[in-house]
Amino acid sequence: MEEKKQIKDKVILHSDVNNFYASVECSYHPELRDKPVAVTGNPEKRTGIILAKNEIAKKFGIKTGQVIGEAKALCPELVCLAPHYELYEEISSALHNLYLEYTNFVEPLGLDECWLDVTGSINYLKKSGVEIADEIREIVKKEFGLTVSVGVSFSKIFAKLGSDLKKPDFTTIISYDDYKKITYGLPLNSIVGIGRRLEKKFTSIDVNTIGDFVKLDDEYLNRLMGIVGINLKKDLLAERDVEVCDYYKLPPPKSIGNGTTTTKDIISREDIKKVIYFLAEKVSFRMLKHNVFASTLSLTIKDNNLKTVHKSSKILPTNEIKSLSKNALAIADKIWKYNRPVRAIRLRASSLTSANVKQLSMFDEKDDFSFALKEINQKYGKIELASDMENYLNKQSHFQK
Repeated sequence: MEEKKQIKDKVILHSDVNNFYASVECSYHPELRDKPVAVTGNPEKRTGIILAKNEIAKKFGIKTGQVIGEAKALCPELVCLAPHYELYEEISSALHNLYLEYTNFVEPLGLDECWLDVTGSINYLKKSGVEIADEIREIVKKEFGLTVSVGVSFSKIFAKLGSDLKKPDFTTIISYDDYKKITYGLPLNSIVGIGRRLEKKFTSIDVNTIGDFVKLDDEYLNRLMGIVGINLKKDLLAERDVEVCDYYKLPPPKSIGNGTTTTKDIISREDIKKVIYFLAEKVSFRMLKHNVFASTLSLTIKDNNLKTVHKSSKILPTNEIKSLSKNALAIADKIWKYNRPVRAIRLRASSLTSANVKQLSMFDEKDDFSFALKEINQKYGKIELASDMENYLNKQSHFQK
């Protein structure tokens, strides 16, 4: 009973930047704000995929993971831009600093989402959770040129559901008194962690909504999902108090991974290679952020019948895009015969260790400076996904002259 009271009295926010990548690009290119915009793997080729899109592009039916050619067929005037991950990371860190002005209990979920526990801040700030949420939305809009949707609730899971309910630029309240009424009729896949495979299993037994899920027997859930399923049910019944982490005490990652589901099945080795390269770039970027090397690499490939193959392989410690993609493709060649349509691919780097940073000299011919410079040129000058990074950052005054 005491835990129930403790949960009921909490005030948790979940702030989610709307269409993050595309919105950041539009904020740096105001002339594009009234146009359909997508961030894509390779803007110069129709074979790249959509990584993100703005609200205008969404209205044309454009979806993440869609091939550029298909998106252009739906919207010929679609503006395609290359991703600028360094810029997204910079904006993400600035947003974290804003959230930290309200509470130190800030827990990121990717670059564009964060939970905030403002329970202890309400009396001090003399503002309600809803007032804090609305204030954050206005500041982000004014100072960043972005919009955020914020869920206000008593737990992490319902705050996250709240931010997903109404977009863009909206504050949604899910209180302890009405959480069942608001959420139990929602589709089961509204919950983070219920993917297509699990959704298909639940649908086969006529479990289609969150309300259906919480009625399931614990023993059955344990067989299907293990302790994760039991805890998920407890969260949805408001029986478990899951704390928001202290931002300054966040543990280092045990692994770093990214995956994508394509809107159109792919078969050829070349298409799979492109997706692997895209994932390797995202994984490498996050590894560099955390200053870690990986010595284990895992690849998961799912076909259009949701059959999954998976393999992990030991590799020489690395955080480089080229090395990660090369090793991942080698794994793919071992486990995949390129004879079945691929629906989804996931890449994960693990066995992480801290990278030993070596200071390179420009004047010592015996060191690796020239090699490092060559690697930088290769990474940012020739690779399709980041070919215009330097020009873009120069334009935005990120490089000091």
